[in-house]
Amino acid sequence: MKTVLVFGNSDLPQDSLPLKLLPQLRLACPEFDFKLIDPNENWAIPPEIIVIDTMMGLKTVESLTDLNKLIDSPRLSLHDFDVGFQLKYLAKLGRLKKVIIIGLPPLMTEAEALPLVTAKLRANLP
Repeated sequence: MKTVLVFGNSDLPQDSLPLKLLPQLRLACPEFDFKLIDPNENWAIPPEIIVIDTMMGLKTVESLTDLNKLIDSPRLSLHDFDVGFQLKYLAKLGRLKKVIIIGLPPLMTEAEALPLVTAKLRANLP
């Protein structure tokens, strides 16, 4: 079973879409192990994962496999270490061998996003 890490913030409307989709994704794709993760905690994850998160600047759902294409956010305090930083850090440590990031645009509706995310997930089944 492939692990899917889901990130988001229910307090920020522009970052809440992954969380809103999570119950529907669990029903639509039971072949995946969905985990809601806090980006600032230690992650106990397998070396190959799929990530679902909001990505600023996107117009549609997109997949990304190259962590070097992620733009680093400013880091002024410990609260500024985001998902992108954690993924790059785990890869550098050798704990993350393969990652597929499914990026969601902040302004997309659940109805628009669900079939697109489901299709991206199913495209990554063996």
